[in-house]
Amino acid sequence: MDSHIRKLKKLKKKKNKLKTAVETAKTAEEFKDKDSDKVTNTEGKEVDVEEETLPVDAVLPDDTSFASLVGLVSEKTLNGVKEMGFTNMTEIQHKSIAPLLKGRDLLGAAKTGSGKTLAFLIPVVELLYKLGFKTRNGTGVIIISPTRELSLQTYGVAQDLLKEHNFTYGIIMGGVNRKTEADKLQKGVNLLIATPGRLLDHLQNTQGFIFSNLQCLVIDEADRILEIGFEEEMKQIVKLLPTKRQTVLFSATQTKKIEDLAKLSLKRSPLYVGVDDNKETSTVEGLEQGYIVVPSEKRFLVLFTFLKKNRNKKVMVFFSSCNSVKYHSELLNYIDLPVMDIHGKQKQQKRTTTFFEFCNAKAGILLCTDVAARGLDIPQVDWIVQFDPPDDPKEYIHRVGRTARGIDGSGHALLFLLPEELAFLRYLKHAKVPLNEYDFSSSKILNIQSQLEKLIEKNYYLHKSSKDAYRSYLQAYASHQHKNIFNVNTLDLQRVSLAFGFTCPPSVNLSVQSSKGERIQRRGGGGGFGYKSNHRQEKTTFFKKKKKPDSRQFSR
Repeated sequence: MDSHIRKLKKLKKKKNKLKTAVETAKTAEEFKDKDSDKVTNTEGKEVDVEEETLPVDAVLPDDTSFASLVGLVSEKTLNGVKEMGFTNMTEIQHKSIAPLLKGRDLLGAAKTGSGKTLAFLIPVVELLYKLGFKTRNGTGVIIISPTRELSLQTYGVAQDLLKEHNFTYGIIMGGVNRKTEADKLQKGVNLLIATPGRLLDHLQNTQGFIFSNLQCLVIDEADRILEIGFEEEMKQIVKLLPTKRQTVLFSATQTKKIEDLAKLSLKRSPLYVGVDDNKETSTVEGLEQGYIVVPSEKRFLVLFTFLKKNRNKKVMVFFSSCNSVKYHSELLNYIDLPVMDIHGKQKQQKRTTTFFEFCNAKAGILLCTDVAARGLDIPQVDWIVQFDPPDDPKEYIHRVGRTARGIDGSGHALLFLLPEELAFLRYLKHAKVPLNEYDFSSSKILNIQSQLEKLIEKNYYLHKSSKDAYRSYLQAYASHQHKNIFNVNTLDLQRVSLAFGFTCPPSVNLSVQSSKGERIQRRGGGGGFGYKSNHRQEKTTFFKKKKKPDSRQFSR
């Protein structure tokens, strides 16, 4: 500790001293008026800096340990970091924390799993601490997240970081009782984490919600916020909030819409921090990625065999629809392969309970839609399986970002492709996603096709669920962004339906023709009989990396 302090003192002399938290307060409109419930805004000297990449090494020592922040960050905050088990900063943390402590506006770009949450939480906690924020002063920091799950996770990290601090913090999001939230806001929430829609609702309609003292706005996963349709809400939110504030915007990707949001929200010339701009790959190091080519009729059998083999590991499986998650969860649990599931049709309490159950589990299988694909930090995920291909490379990157997180993280990712979908690899290659082709032995696939068909035929509920999943799979396929590759009209529905347990394609409310141009009517179902799998677990390796690259990868 003493060596770090001496090092910092020397560094301060060379750089005419870093601004302390008091100077931070002046830059961000100095705060305190102890005799009033209102924040006193004293005009501080604003730093006029052109948009550039900050030479962070000139501000922070080369030492990337959190201990090197002694003197810049309070002991209370550093104790919280220590209790969380972190000793070294990631690159985005090392490059962002110092300028944010100085009150700079910042536009950050980094891969998912890079540690963005602590990169903005540490500075905003310090801001509130040094300004002496009290409950009566209302909200001093707002953090906007795209989804409820990410909001809950950010809230959990803030909870750990704030153990020795006294100011209030809270969360508002859809699916939670609005009146309860309003009561808390009226009492005063110093650090507020929110989803866009619910935040706008409270800004417009909750009387007694004090946000006029806002010191910092953080927009996390900004690209995802815009992707899921909150562009107009974000514009309204930014207009309602005080303009004299520090603003931080983090995004895994940079698009025209992100630039527009940055121009609207970042009032002062922002500092751009990009830690991945010169990297050769778009995914994190330590992630081993591959794909397998599986014909339609074998898809479920291969998935079932893979999950059986890896049932003692932590696995996430991504599907293209809520109905598909629901059906596969019901089926796998029924045949004695326990899995959890998260999708958008579930109530928030169920999603939250399942999320934390999977987080705390040492092993388990989670089936999910892309509701779980962004920002969530789930510890020690061994495998990310994309059973249904993503809509684009960005979605692929966010999905695989659930594993190999942190400084020394490692993990595996597996993408299922049909033979006619191989051209999608071109887009992944263009997005700097390195993939190996994995081979699998047909003799090692657990052949439960006949049992599956009998089960789907005789069990009314599974039959109905399977039909819904089949329909949703075709609808998702038909709406895929790359229709030149994912062409629903070229699918052999006879073979596709086999993976859902049907001997003939059921009739669904979708104008899709089979390969023979025929509409095939639904088979009869009924009965309440079940089936329980009793197959032995294979001990041999199921997937093998091909020694030579497959020339088919980018030929289409």
